[in-house]
Amino acid sequence: MSTALTVSHQHGHSIALGVGRVEILRYVYGEQMPQFEAPKPFLHPIRTLSGALVSAYRPWDHRWHKGLQMTWSHVSGQNFWGGNTYVHGTGYVPLENVGGMRHDGFGVIEHDGSGLTLQERLTWVTQGGEEWVSETRGLRVHDIDTQRGSYAIDVHSELTNVRGENLELGSPTTHGRENAGYTGWFWRGPRGLTGGRVLAADGAGPEAMGTPSAWLAYTGPNDEVDGEVTILAVAGKTSHGSLEWFVRNEPFPAIAPSPAFHDEIVLTPGETLTLSHTFVMADGAWTRDDVESYLSR
Repeated sequence: MSTALTVSHQHGHSIALGVGRVEILRYVYGEQMPQFEAPKPFLHPIRTLSGALVSAYRPWDHRWHKGLQMTWSHVSGQNFWGGNTYVHGTGYVPLENVGGMRHDGFGVIEHDGSGLTLQERLTWVTQGGEEWVSETRGLRVHDIDTQRGSYAIDVHSELTNVRGENLELGSPTTHGRENAGYTGWFWRGPRGLTGGRVLAADGAGPEAMGTPSAWLAYTGPNDEVDGEVTILAVAGKTSHGSLEWFVRNEPFPAIAPSPAFHDEIVLTPGETLTLSHTFVMADGAWTRDDVESYLSR
């Protein structure tokens, strides 16, 4: 059973989606923020159909964490993630290298009552003002099911090197820090979900860090709204290399299907990297059977 999706557009700032009386998510593409936080579009707040909050915004430990967003911490010496940059042998240090992702416009905004499709043009700009990456981004919110208590967010990025020379796309792990392969689409959950349960397609829990798996689910209890929630991330596809999970439930909840966990990706001039994933937001603590039933429909 599904229900109607409502959409409101605050032009120049954000697009909000509602189901019934609940604003289930907001895509913010025009918010001003400090350069240190790597200005970029993000999805926040994200809520389940019951209204339970399942995203964090500017948490005190990492001000650049904002809900669900595209990130990249090591790009040929530039940081498009935000915050300090990992330097092997020294640790995290503040550098004048924090770029941002500029919203250039929407090519598609389609709403048919049951889902929303966005196609967006962005440019990744270094702190020095150089344009390095042209991104075509797709977002699709669909499969709203009030009986199951879930909906899906499809994300798709096409990243084209417009720098004029090679781009080296890596992570703190490719630069020497163990188990810090966060890159690509990254979800940061609210602090109340810290210590949640992690389940992966191959049976692994938190030890799924740095390993490939078709999907990964994170469950935990809510603040404010009674009950539990599930965030299901489906790895999807990448045109380069493999996808391996960055996942934490301590000291904060986070998931990213990382395209450059262990190995850098080198994009030659004009070459395009594509990434496609699905994030499902659900009420209730899904079991393995619940996940497999959902994915096999």
